Amino acid sequence: MKKIIYTLTILVWMTGCADVLEIENINNYDPEQVWNDERLANAYLANLYGMFGNWNTGADRTSQQIAGIVWYEDQITISNGNFKSWDYEQVRLINQAIQDVQTGTLPQEIKDEVMGQALFMRAYAYFEMVMYHGGVPYIKVPQDRYEDDLYVARNSSAECFDFMVEDLDQAIDLLPAHIASSSSDYGKIDGNFALAFKAKVLLYKASPQFNPSNPFDNTYWQEAHEANKLAYETMMEQGYMLVDDYSNVALEERNSEVVFSVINSYPNKTAAWDHGVRPGSESRGPASACPTWEFIKEFPMKDGKLYNDPSGAYYMSDEAFLQNYWENRDPRFDKSIVWAGKPYGVSGKVDKRQYTALGIAHELDDFGVNPAAQTNSTNLDRYTGFFILKNSLLDLTQAEVQQYDLDYVLMRFAEVMLNYAETANETGDMTTAMEILRQIRERAGIEAGTDGNFGIQATNRDELREVILAERNIELCFEGHRFWDLRRLRLLDRLDGTTKHGVESIAVEEGGAEMPLVEARALANDYELVEEDFKYSVLQVPRSGVKESVLPETYYFFPIQKAVLDRNPSLEQNEGWGGTFDPTLE
Repeated sequence: MKKIIYTLTILVWMTGCADVLEIENINNYDPEQVWNDERLANAYLANLYGMFGNWNTGADRTSQQIAGIVWYEDQITISNGNFKSWDYEQVRLINQAIQDVQTGTLPQEIKDEVMGQALFMRAYAYFEMVMYHGGVPYIKVPQDRYEDDLYVARNSSAECFDFMVEDLDQAIDLLPAHIASSSSDYGKIDGNFALAFKAKVLLYKASPQFNPSNPFDNTYWQEAHEANKLAYETMMEQGYMLVDDYSNVALEERNSEVVFSVINSYPNKTAAWDHGVRPGSESRGPASACPTWEFIKEFPMKDGKLYNDPSGAYYMSDEAFLQNYWENRDPRFDKSIVWAGKPYGVSGKVDKRQYTALGIAHELDDFGVNPAAQTNSTNLDRYTGFFILKNSLLDLTQAEVQQYDLDYVLMRFAEVMLNYAETANETGDMTTAMEILRQIRERAGIEAGTDGNFGIQATNRDELREVILAERNIELCFEGHRFWDLRRLRLLDRLDGTTKHGVESIAVEEGGAEMPLVEARALANDYELVEEDFKYSVLQVPRSGVKESVLPETYYFFPIQKAVLDRNPSLEQNEGWGGTFDPTLE
């Protein structure tokens, strides 16, 4: 058997225990030992689970949700490594497990679990590559650099989707259908996650990204709908459901909405979420992710309609909304966003309000250009006057902020529901799509309205498609979906040429005159300034450097990196990037 060359430093599983496998000189480690020892087999797999990532505060910086211009001109080229996915080292290790587990002496039940997890991982790894680039070489055996033909051509996107579905179907057959939250195996892949992920893969297969000339009437939508319906109904039967309070979609670990999560446990494994979203005065440095004014406006009002919808009960002009944007909003707004003057019980400070006004707020929290402050904010290129509240562990003190160990929820049932709603709508079942949306909005706390539609206004498939997309934008905010949703629907023009903004707050007296800063600071020190004590103005962010997003049509499929092509003359570059390979299904 071939020797495995990789680094293995991993906990016995992912439970956060301190019992670490000590393996000396892993470069010469014999895989025969791995597949004859259940603990070593689990350790091998656990090492691969890193592919699922962890909390990422900047996951939605690629969209309008978070400040920062990612898409500058020529951000992606064939020469640089930006937005490239080509992890064949991970694939080789997965293939090694699939091949070698069969030769060991582990009980068949354990072999099946290993195979099921590894087959899922292979499909997951290839899905990311195909999502980025279109069809790639779908390698199913561990390649030896000295003995195997490494000059493998790209499979078509259609072939890759077929292979992914084949791997996932085999995984579903081999995996336990459901791993209970109380199980010591919680955190491993189960059949439900595989069902839901297969449904997502087929959603992409049907999408406009892969079918540009027939985006919504191609035959793949029916296949996607059947898979998403099966995932939804199977999981409903097993007790998956929306948690009662949107605040708890991740804060309540192992809840009924979690489809799959990466286990974090201090001190062995932590994440940087709170460290990145808190105001600087409550963290270990400035916040690295701040919501934009553009996104603030996209949250509905309490009746489910936008603030500027004349039919809404809470209709406001743009001018009025700017001065009252926090009032009568979708309850998810209050549970996701920190704004100027908002009560914010972080670090155990029950009575605290958060301020962002220059000359009043802490220098690590301020945002603005108010000349009366006679000082410059150092946050103008990164802050917006808003911070992220969603999934924050407020009970952590400032000194403890880097101990954030909330389990990372990679997929939750709300996404499964929205995927199902999307395929239902595209296959002519608007009734089911509407019912799913009602359930999500009812959980959010939006008013049902006299028609019981929670503010949803859609009379045809095109209108309901926009409603579903808007609901995904809010329900899944800061979870890394928005850019990829726009891309698979071929709507990157909604980001191309756009700018981002924040909101400056300046304290004012009852008559509207600006409040002397000495007085304002004294009131702020006692948390006596409330939202109505400020006037608000919009500022573009960043204030310097690149200020406008640039997303050309070619970004629907990213190029293969030139260095990869140079190593393998059998590979073709994508169309639009100097090559002839068609990454679509057409």
